[in-house]
Amino acid sequence: MGQILNALKNGDSNTVQIFLDFENAVPKSDAEKEVYDQVAAVLSKGPETLNKLNGFSGCEEFIRRAITNPSPETEEEAWNAVLPAVDQLKEFYDYSLEIESVFPKLLVALCKDDPKNSLGDQQALAKQLADVFDFVLRFDDLKMVNPAIQNDFSYYRRTLNRMKLSKKDFNISIRDELANRMSLFFAYPTPMMNVINETTVKFLSQPDSQDHGVNRENVTLALSTMANVCHDMVDKKKFESVETNMFCLRCMTGSIILFDHLHAQGAFSKKSPIHIKGCIMVLKNFVGESVDGLLNALRFTTIHLNDADTPNNIKHLLD
Repeated sequence: MGQILNALKNGDSNTVQIFLDFENAVPKSDAEKEVYDQVAAVLSKGPETLNKLNGFSGCEEFIRRAITNPSPETEEEAWNAVLPAVDQLKEFYDYSLEIESVFPKLLVALCKDDPKNSLGDQQALAKQLADVFDFVLRFDDLKMVNPAIQNDFSYYRRTLNRMKLSKKDFNISIRDELANRMSLFFAYPTPMMNVINETTVKFLSQPDSQDHGVNRENVTLALSTMANVCHDMVDKKKFESVETNMFCLRCMTGSIILFDHLHAQGAFSKKSPIHIKGCIMVLKNFVGESVDGLLNALRFTTIHLNDADTPNNIKHLLD
């Protein structure tokens, strides 16, 4: 996947050439390998997590019978069906905590020094940053079209409250505090992207980030560079593989969203270092796989799109 890529700045002639070899990147130093191994241990669970989410069918029929024809039998059947489903939802939530724990390690490694140099010199970690965005947006795409997730969990919480009143909750492992945190997680249309946004904002607001030499400007520079590089990959048809192009588009979209949450003027202003019009157009013109989830992520999970200083033509592109 390696190419020499131009990180365009609003379409002008100022370019930064970065060689990204996503297919063959390996850690070059012991320090890079240490971070790489920690992140890889978490990312290795991503494909199985996506498979489980894709196969999550929910307990709609059991819940419907328990509600429309309430009886001890139908309610017990629904409860017994919902319990393993909620255990599966807890696995998803727990995995989000693992992502939350390792993402700052990538930020430190890639952003404590000049991010453009770091992205080129630590390509294994740059690839992992792209892997995080790829997983996050895949997960959120699947979650957004599966109402069974929130329906099952809502039924679980209602039933749990009844069981508490009747003192029948002594064998329940997912109780109020954990259930509340899980509920907040799944309430977001894009829960994994929200974890990345909140984790980064929290990390940059803590003294630890300054101790590591990481500042907001370096993080936003890394993100704008990644967004522009990934735009360039797809726009210039560097790859024939639909899968590879979708990987680039997810990384581009995730970088834009996180940038928008961190930068005071956001990703959509005229002064944005991200070639935002080109990024939106490359999504809208993409053929081969649906990108509706990525466009919706830009519409609904960014915070500056509807700002007064966002050009009208940019707003119209996402109408």
